[in-house]
Amino acid sequence: MPRIAIVGGGLAGFVSYLTLRKGGIDADEIAVFSPEADPAAPWRRRAAAIRQTHMRSESDGHCLPTSFPGLAVRESRRRRSVTPLLASLVDRYHPTVDDFLAHVEALHVASAWQRRLVPARIDRVRAVDAGFALDARGEFEHVLVATGHPGLALPDELRGDPRLVHAYEPHDYAREVCVVGAGLAAATEWRNALAAGSRVVSVRRREPVRRPLNVPRPYLSRRGLASFHRLDREARTTLLEQLLAPSYPPGREWDEPLDSKGFSIERHVNGAAQVICATGFLRGYQHDPLLAALVDEHGLATVDGRLALAADSTVPELTDETRTLAVAGVAGQWAYPAADTLMGARYAAHHFLRRCRTR
Repeated sequence: MPRIAIVGGGLAGFVSYLTLRKGGIDADEIAVFSPEADPAAPWRRRAAAIRQTHMRSESDGHCLPTSFPGLAVRESRRRRSVTPLLASLVDRYHPTVDDFLAHVEALHVASAWQRRLVPARIDRVRAVDAGFALDARGEFEHVLVATGHPGLALPDELRGDPRLVHAYEPHDYAREVCVVGAGLAAATEWRNALAAGSRVVSVRRREPVRRPLNVPRPYLSRRGLASFHRLDREARTTLLEQLLAPSYPPGREWDEPLDSKGFSIERHVNGAAQVICATGFLRGYQHDPLLAALVDEHGLATVDGRLALAADSTVPELTDETRTLAVAGVAGQWAYPAADTLMGARYAAHHFLRRCRTR
């Protein structure tokens, strides 16, 4: 019987599984619960919907358990060129989506992931004396929850509008398009629609931040995280809102299409034939039924819709010397601001590994 469970088989769960295996945990000790066998499937669908061609996540955006060697190093070796490494030094290295998906597939085939996968969706995690019960699937000493984004976000005022489509759903482009949002998905859709010959209206509530990565690199370092963890609740909440504001990279390839006469900015949705909501995902644990039930049943602390996790991504009320409940992915932002990135998945996974090896 496995003693370790990963709830969620997306990229965060996949990174966690690979980290456990690299750290010496036998595959037979791990059970992965997921309704989908392909760990890249949800991400693949969203990337295809917005016609994404390159990653934003830089050289560290891979599924291997250690940051080094990253994708830039591997491409440099393959091409026998230092160009990817030099680009990575200034946050300008962005591997293609095809290369990233090939990387995931190679790890998927080689990792025995399929053998440890239980094709099921877990609805409830309940604390018991020996650890945690997952529905009727058994009890586990150590559980990592990586259920991903809880759903697509749509502005309330646009619900029911027949012109509406979310950017992460399959779609083409009308002759005139309103794109609601100001982050990377919105910027990608501006370029896509302009390239398709559409007139594009950008509808935004605030100006986007221009930066290479979705969270500034200092907050991906030990020193930056230490300063983040020292903040009190109010200050940390304020900082998270700043760090997670809509953003997309600087650069001529993003700016030039927007100089077109076919692009304009407005405050409100107009009479365009199509409205594309590039508004991302629902925010807050309450939109994830598993996490919402976990909070309600066990009285867990939350702050502004986020789980108040310990610095090591564990749930402090339910983690002790004998058991671990950890959270990876977007629900782990209280511990790691970029929790919904592959770097964030590795952060949670390595802390989880330490507890699985020593408890």
